[in-house]
Amino acid sequence: MDLDFTKLDGLIPAVIQDQRTGRVLMVGFMDKEAFRKTVETGFATFYSRSRGKLWMKGETSGHRLLVKEIATDCDQDSVVVKVEALGPGVCHNGYLSCFYRKLDGGAWVVTDQRTFEPGKVYGG
Repeated sequence: MDLDFTKLDGLIPAVIQDQRTGRVLMVGFMDKEAFRKTVETGFATFYSRSRGKLWMKGETSGHRLLVKEIATDCDQDSVVVKVEALGPGVCHNGYLSCFYRKLDGGAWVVTDQRTFEPGKVYGG
């Protein structure tokens, strides 16, 4: 499980992909501890750059990511994590995927429907 955590200040990008559909759900960052916890628990865990701490996806919402497969690139400095999403969505804005906007004519357009109401899940 040797990965290269030296290029991005101890972090590696983690592309989270739906195992069944292949859709990219989100991109997060892992440090060594987040990667270790992901492997040990079977649930995607990340390092929050803004909060400066580990967080398991779904610890607030309950919308966890069950790991099905992990692959690394040729340089071993990033990973693709194929998951089963446990919940109606991954994005904290209420969408299935964090990638719910597409560039259309020079403007970002929302192309997906919300799958849950974020205020009911996260409060606010």
